[in-house]
Amino acid sequence: MSDDQNKPKKAQINIELDEQVAEGTYSNLAIINHSVSEFVVDFVNIMPGAPKSKVKSRIILTPQHAKRFLKALGENVKRFEKMHGEIKDYEQPPIPLNFGPTGQA
Repeated sequence: MSDDQNKPKKAQINIELDEQVAEGTYSNLAIINHSVSEFVVDFVNIMPGAPKSKVKSRIILTPQHAKRFLKALGENVKRFEKMHGEIKDYEQPPIPLNFGPTGQA
Protein backbone atom coordinates (compact mmCIF):
# COMPACT_ATOMS: atom_id res chain seq x y z
CA MET A 1 0.00 0.00 0.00
CA SER A 2 1.23 3.47 -0.79
CA ASP A 3 1.29 6.32 1.71
CA ASP A 4 -1.58 7.98 -0.19
CA GLN A 5 -3.84 5.02 0.49
CA ASN A 6 -3.08 5.12 4.23
CA LYS A 7 -3.93 8.82 4.62
CA PRO A 8 -7.48 9.51 5.76
CA LYS A 9 -9.51 11.34 3.14
CA LYS A 10 -10.84 14.76 4.07
CA ALA A 11 -14.59 15.10 3.89
CA GLN A 12 -15.81 17.75 1.46
CA ILE A 13 -18.83 19.95 2.01
CA ASN A 14 -20.86 21.12 -0.95
CA ILE A 15 -22.07 24.67 -0.24
CA GLU A 16 -24.64 26.28 -2.51
CA LEU A 17 -25.28 30.01 -2.83
CA ASP A 18 -28.64 31.00 -4.32
CA GLU A 19 -29.04 34.22 -6.30
CA GLN A 20 -30.92 36.18 -3.63
CA VAL A 21 -28.34 35.43 -0.92
CA ALA A 22 -25.49 36.08 -3.37
CA GLU A 23 -26.72 39.67 -3.82
CA GLY A 24 -25.91 40.31 -0.17
CA THR A 25 -27.46 42.78 2.25
CA TYR A 26 -25.85 46.13 3.00
CA SER A 27 -25.36 46.96 6.67
CA ASN A 28 -23.83 50.00 8.34
CA LEU A 29 -24.58 48.93 11.91
CA ALA A 30 -24.17 45.64 13.76
CA ILE A 31 -25.65 44.99 17.18
CA ILE A 32 -24.13 42.08 19.09
CA ASN A 33 -25.69 40.33 22.10
CA HIS A 34 -24.76 37.07 23.75
CA SER A 35 -25.89 34.50 26.27
CA VAL A 36 -23.97 31.56 27.70
CA SER A 37 -24.90 29.44 24.68
CA GLU A 38 -24.96 31.80 21.69
CA PHE A 39 -23.91 35.07 20.09
CA VAL A 40 -26.56 36.99 18.16
CA VAL A 41 -25.44 39.50 15.54
CA ASP A 42 -28.15 41.76 14.09
CA PHE A 43 -27.22 43.67 10.94
CA VAL A 44 -29.06 46.96 10.38
CA ASN A 45 -29.10 49.47 7.52
CA ILE A 46 -29.74 52.98 8.85
CA MET A 47 -30.76 55.48 6.17
CA PRO A 48 -30.50 59.28 6.43
CA GLY A 49 -33.63 61.01 7.61
CA ALA A 50 -35.38 57.75 8.50
CA PRO A 51 -36.76 57.83 12.06
CA LYS A 52 -36.37 54.06 12.48
CA SER A 53 -34.68 51.08 10.89
CA LYS A 54 -35.24 47.34 10.75
CA VAL A 55 -32.87 44.46 11.28
CA LYS A 56 -32.00 43.20 7.79
CA SER A 57 -30.27 40.00 8.85
CA ARG A 58 -29.63 38.06 12.05
CA ILE A 59 -26.84 35.55 12.48
CA ILE A 60 -26.77 33.25 15.51
CA LEU A 61 -23.43 31.62 16.40
CA THR A 62 -22.20 29.26 19.08
CA PRO A 63 -19.45 30.77 21.26
CA GLN A 64 -16.90 28.55 19.48
CA HIS A 65 -18.02 29.70 16.03
CA ALA A 66 -18.07 33.33 17.18
CA LYS A 67 -14.43 33.02 18.23
CA ARG A 68 -13.49 31.33 14.93
CA PHE A 69 -15.33 34.07 13.04
CA LEU A 70 -13.45 36.76 15.01
CA LYS A 71 -10.13 35.10 14.15
CA ALA A 72 -11.00 34.66 10.46
CA LEU A 73 -12.25 38.25 10.15
CA GLY A 74 -9.08 39.55 11.85
CA GLU A 75 -6.87 37.58 9.45
CA ASN A 76 -8.82 38.91 6.46
CA VAL A 77 -8.54 42.51 7.70
CA LYS A 78 -4.76 42.06 8.04
CA ARG A 79 -4.53 40.74 4.46
CA PHE A 80 -6.70 43.59 3.18
CA GLU A 81 -4.56 46.21 4.93
CA LYS A 82 -1.37 44.61 3.62
CA MET A 83 -2.67 45.05 0.06
CA HIS A 84 -4.58 48.34 0.38
CA GLY A 85 -3.21 50.16 3.42
CA GLU A 86 -4.54 50.71 6.90
CA ILE A 87 -8.29 50.97 7.41
CA LYS A 88 -8.96 54.14 9.36
CA ASP A 89 -11.04 53.53 12.46
CA TYR A 90 -13.16 56.57 13.21
CA GLU A 91 -14.89 57.18 16.52
CA GLN A 92 -18.29 55.58 16.90
CA PRO A 93 -20.88 58.06 15.59
CA PRO A 94 -23.91 58.74 17.77
CA ILE A 95 -27.16 56.93 17.08
CA PRO A 96 -29.08 58.01 15.07
CA LEU A 97 -26.36 58.49 12.50
CA ASN A 98 -26.04 61.96 11.05
CA PHE A 99 -25.61 61.77 7.28
CA GLY A 100 -25.48 65.54 6.88
CA PRO A 101 -28.11 67.88 5.48
CA THR A 102 -31.29 66.26 4.25
CA GLY A 103 -32.34 66.92 0.68
CA GLN A 104 -35.44 68.81 -0.34
CA ALA A 105 -37.55 68.37 -3.44
